Amino acid sequence: MANQVYFEDVNVGDTITPLRTSVDETQMFLFSAATYNAHRIHYDKTWAVDVEGYQGPLVQGPLQAALLARAVTDWMGGSGRLVTYSAQNRAVAFAGDQLDFVGTVTGTREEDGQALVDLEIRGEREGELLMPGTATVALPRRTEAQE
Repeated sequence: MANQVYFEDVNVGDTITPLRTSVDETQMFLFSAATYNAHRIHYDKTWAVDVEGYQGPLVQGPLQAALLARAVTDWMGGSGRLVTYSAQNRAVAFAGDQLDFVGTVTGTREEDGQALVDLEIRGEREGELLMPGTATVALPRRTEAQE
């Protein structure tokens, strides 16, 4: 588990701890089952290649979005809170692709007693943008941690 990030330690331009992973066909099959997504393009290689014309099964967009959210929540630590999250699926990823989920701090502010951090986040494959997004997290202050 990641260390706790505190509001006072975050600056505009900081990057979150990247999440580098790949998704295999078994994980994609299980995700389809868990989300009731029966589209064979996500777990049936023969279907994806022969019928749909892709190089292999496509990683579900919601699975990529979940991995992107995981990168944010892993970075912020257990006392942080995800306030807003938005991501768009712009390109396909395939089983076995090396995927990177990263983010950059774009702003810090205090609002309604909350210490908020705004992030620009994205999923990438070899530098190619697959999934851009934004997130806002509420982080604890160091003074709150000592109480």
